[in-house]
Amino acid sequence: VQLVESGGGLVQAGGSLRLSCAASGSIFSFNAMAWHRQAPGKGRELVASISGGGTTYYADSVKGRFIISGDNAKNTLYLQMNSLKPDDTAKYYCAAKRLFTYDRWGQGTQVTVSS
Repeated sequence: VQLVESGGGLVQAGGSLRLSCAASGSIFSFNAMAWHRQAPGKGRELVASISGGGTTYYADSVKGRFIISGDNAKNTLYLQMNSLKPDDTAKYYCAAKRLFTYDRWGQGTQVTVSS
């Protein structure tokens, strides 16, 4: 399965972006899909995930601001990011979990939030 992210860019603080992750197969065939991010000099962190049954998880730092969703007809995972902050600046990665770990990753898309 290939994952291809898009939608990153430069936005001012308080703005919004929507990231997309196009999968080469059905996204709900996976146990879960997620968005992770990695800022310069920091480790990769889980931002949000969605299970095959639709259960969602959000990191505390994005709760109430980001929304993860999937469109199985389009084989696409989304991350709607609102009220963006400079601390959200990172490279965002789409990932898929077939069994117990996220073992399929996209190439990432850069999000930069200016103050």
